Amino acid sequence: MDTLIQERICPLEELTPYQGCSAMVDGEQVALFYIPSAGVFAVQNWDPIGQAFVISRGIVGDVKGQLCVASPLYKQHFCLKSGQCIENDEVTLRVYPVNVEDGHVILTLAE
Repeated sequence: MDTLIQERICPLEELTPYQGCSAMVDGEQVALFYIPSAGVFAVQNWDPIGQAFVISRGIVGDVKGQLCVASPLYKQHFCLKSGQCIENDEVTLRVYPVNVEDGHVILTLAE
C-alpha cells in the first residue's frame, strides 16, 4: 500500500492566474496552474511527446469544454483534470491531487 505524502508547495498568491509555473517536488518536476474559477491543477512537467520539461510554459485554454494546457513544443492539448492528451488517446500526463489549505498550495504524492 502506498504512503501518501502531503507537500506544501507555495502560497496561492505566488501563482499567477492562467500561467503555469514549475516546482520540484520529491525529485519530480510538477507543473502548477491556477485557474481562479476552477482551482489549482498539478500535472507532470515532462512533455512525453516533445521529450522536454516544458508543460508549465504551455498556454491554458479550453478544448470542447475541457480545461487544458497546450504544450509549447508541438501544441498537443492535455486535460488539466485527467492529464489525457486530447489529440492522442495513448498519451497522458501524471496528475497530482492538489488542495489549497490556509492559503497554501498542498500537493499529495504517493510514496
